[in-house]
Amino acid sequence: MTFDGIFTPAITPYAADGSIDFARFADVLESLIEARVHGIIIGGSTGEYYAQTTEERLALVEHARKVIGNRLPLVVGTGAIRTEDAVAFAQHAREHKADAILVTSPPYALPTELENAHHALTVDKAAQLPIMLYNYPGRMGISMGETYFTEVSKSKNVVAIKESSGDLNNLHLLAIKYPNIALSCGWDDLALEFFAWGARSWVCAGSNFIPREHVALYEACVIEKDFTKGRKIMAAMMPLMNFLDGGKFVQSIKYGCDLAGLTAGPVRAPLLALDEEEKVQLQAVIEGVKRNVAAVTG
Repeated sequence: MTFDGIFTPAITPYAADGSIDFARFADVLESLIEARVHGIIIGGSTGEYYAQTTEERLALVEHARKVIGNRLPLVVGTGAIRTEDAVAFAQHAREHKADAILVTSPPYALPTELENAHHALTVDKAAQLPIMLYNYPGRMGISMGETYFTEVSKSKNVVAIKESSGDLNNLHLLAIKYPNIALSCGWDDLALEFFAWGARSWVCAGSNFIPREHVALYEACVIEKDFTKGRKIMAAMMPLMNFLDGGKFVQSIKYGCDLAGLTAGPVRAPLLALDEEEKVQLQAVIEGVKRNVAAVTG
């Protein structure tokens, strides 16, 4: 599998009682297919996997596979503190015909780079599926580095990385020394830099509610190779990226989905919803992004 295009980490809609609303989840998936994103990720941070039971995570994968069918690639997150749990999620993904898995660092444990690589390769051995690594030290407490990349490169299944450290040095390291691991932007306000350094995909939560604008940036930079146009689109999208950096990321993504006509439901504890002022601000930002990107793309 190759990672080209916009891969959306899908939100998980909840009903008023806090349970997963599988009908609304299907609506989210159908909206992404209709918007022509290039792949869907289940079990990512945007999907609130950390606040879900094992049974819920497995059920979401099974439901996604049924809804998506073969229309888009399905990537399944395997994030867990225990390697044994990550292995179980990976095996379940394989059983339900996932196209690839997302492998991150175990949070809280703080393994060394070699220990972290052993974790990834253990998950890989169990699943035998294409792997997108997920480097997000802001949530996991550690960063993937040169020792890690050298070790995991021993597996042909490690084909891509969602690089979410925000560290340009890691972007340069991967682009120059590890061309075997395809770059995927995981830090939204650096999307232009990622594309300039050869990334061909972008895992972007905002594409849950304004997918076409995200696709437009990808197409300008990767397909058309028109970075003048890309810079204009990026400039138009920066207000949204700045808002999302404000500390209420998942809440903002879910409210953006509500504004787009999707019923996202509440976020799970310990998170709390946006207040009314924040909702008004986000609505204005989204309207401005859509208007300004349309002015660039025609």
